[in-house]
Amino acid sequence: MTKGSASKSPTRQGKRAAGATKGSSGQKALHREATTSRLVVSKARFEAVMRAAERSGLLSKKGGRIGGRVSLALVRQAKQQTGIKTDTDLIEFALATVALEDNFAEAFKESRAKVDPKLKLGF
Repeated sequence: MTKGSASKSPTRQGKRAAGATKGSSGQKALHREATTSRLVVSKARFEAVMRAAERSGLLSKKGGRIGGRVSLALVRQAKQQTGIKTDTDLIEFALATVALEDNFAEAFKESRAKVDPKLKLGF
């Protein structure tokens, strides 16, 4: 097994090996678990976030290590909410989600009232 494939989770390896493409799964980004009605991150969203992080160079050279004490209830709840099974994948997904945040809300607020009200938009 190569170093590159050994460092990837089985979930991510399986999707890539199957030739899945962005948006090919037809799954929603979030769905409710039938038994608990909890929101769960779909594998498609997990894959999209991790692919974007990989394309951005955020996942290259995995030499860093993170450690800290957190509530077991927090980890358990986060795993239930996302459907992610391993601590490593959960941490990587959470950090990638924060790192890739596009700050849309702030940009949207900043653009308020910047378009000339006399501008003809065609409708």
